[in-house]
Amino acid sequence: MSAIVEVRRLNKSFGSVAALSDVNFRLEPGKIYGLLGRNGAGKTTLMHLLTAQNFATSGEIRVFGEEPYENEKVLSRICFIKESQKYPDTFRVKDVFQAASEIFANWDWEFAYSLAEDFRLPLNRLVKKLSRGMLSSVGIVVGLASRAPLTIFDEPYLGLDAVARSLFYDRLIEDYGENPRTVILSTHLIDEVSKLLEHVLVIDGGKLILDEETDELRGRAYSVAGPADKVEAFAKGKRVIHREPFGGLTSASILGSGTGTDREEAARSGLEIAPVSLQQLIVHLTRTDRPSGQGRE
Repeated sequence: MSAIVEVRRLNKSFGSVAALSDVNFRLEPGKIYGLLGRNGAGKTTLMHLLTAQNFATSGEIRVFGEEPYENEKVLSRICFIKESQKYPDTFRVKDVFQAASEIFANWDWEFAYSLAEDFRLPLNRLVKKLSRGMLSSVGIVVGLASRAPLTIFDEPYLGLDAVARSLFYDRLIEDYGENPRTVILSTHLIDEVSKLLEHVLVIDGGKLILDEETDELRGRAYSVAGPADKVEAFAKGKRVIHREPFGGLTSASILGSGTGTDREEAARSGLEIAPVSLQQLIVHLTRTDRPSGQGRE
């Protein structure tokens, strides 16, 4: 299967600051990817490189098998919805849609109007007069109705309430099922989107620290809680990625399946064992205050 995106030995520096260091990955057709990490980790830099809005310091980027820079054939198949999307001051909402329809070959007007109604967008209002939530909704409509083979959403829902965000997730997964394409969601609301994501890429400090199927990650860690001495005895020799004391008790998050003999051992010690969510796992792996020997693999 041909990859939609291939990145090899990618590096990007701004002066003496390394924004990305030796990043390697590939994106397959027809998958929803989560691009996750803390603010400043390098996610936006990577998206700008994939969409030819910046140059790599070194390394190789192929999108649809070709270099994206100044390549209209490639760029016309990418829809990149930024966190702070800018439009001309004279544009109304319907002007944004008209411009998008002229750029994206798969644009669906019927779907766009349906989405605009869902998000209660006033088509004749100037974009610069929109609230932050409505501006995010405009980007969401463009991203979905473009049906671009590679669609990238960078924190697409700033200013949206929980109901509107849920509507975005529902419309995305419904249309993706009928019109498969490769989607990248860059977000900090990991728990909200975790059910949508099929594969996760995690960047921390400019390095790619996770590149795995979501189903595999969901079973990667578990937590045990109970008296501190018993938790420490249980955790000995295991890969602890987080500890949280409270009174005389402690909770420890541990890399591993947390099944079989681990559960039996925890039960004998009177410890509570529970799964670690995808968001908790990523938070623990990217914490800056981890003790030595914890965290990154």
